[in-house]
Amino acid sequence: MATIIKERPALEGVAAAERALELLTCFRTGDKALTLVELAERTGLVKSTIMRLAISLERYNLLVRMHDGRYQLGSGVLRLGTIYQDAIDLEQHIMPVLAKLAAATHETATFYVPHGEMRLCLFRVNSPSSLRLDVQPGTQRPMDTAGSAQLIRLFADWPETQPALPPLPIYTAGATTPHVASVSVPVIGQGNRLIGALSLAGPDARLTEARGGELALPLLKAGLELCRALGGDAERIYRVPIALAKN
Repeated sequence: MATIIKERPALEGVAAAERALELLTCFRTGDKALTLVELAERTGLVKSTIMRLAISLERYNLLVRMHDGRYQLGSGVLRLGTIYQDAIDLEQHIMPVLAKLAAATHETATFYVPHGEMRLCLFRVNSPSSLRLDVQPGTQRPMDTAGSAQLIRLFADWPETQPALPPLPIYTAGATTPHVASVSVPVIGQGNRLIGALSLAGPDARLTEARGGELALPLLKAGLELCRALGGDAERIYRVPIALAKN
């Protein structure tokens, strides 16, 4: 039975809800608790508004006010995250692919997803080599010129807007961290919408551009495998490289 993709309704959002979500999403990796002043600085909201929003969020266990007046994320956020993981079941598709890539290439295999104005490392399998990029799940990275960031930007409005795509995979060096290089491909799912970017990363002394070219075939094959498993039309995205990946 064919899946029907419904058009997104042309409605305006709710300002109060957006302010509450802005408050929740201003927390970053490594934050344990934030003061009212820090929340105001990050969100641009006035303190009285933050306090009112916090009361509502506390009722749903999404935010907790501590005894010293600081705020931290509540258990409701973890519950939603668990529901999200269960619903799309990305982990069972992606982790085996990452493990296979890391073992075959000896580079760290990562999967980045869009996260507000940042990109988030959702899954990773470290390289077996002692000289490696060690990125923890939950780490946020800027939307800079790294290959995964480029792909997240390019596919932000896909398939409605389809900008010209560079040759895949995208190789970059030193974009986020000095002396670290990566090669990246997009992963799209149902409705040909971006799910995330699959990357191999390592020290640029080892992961040179030439070495990146050698890793193109296993990375393309892994990307195609994920796209197909998640319901995406990989042939439309990979175009010319798909011929290589079939060999």
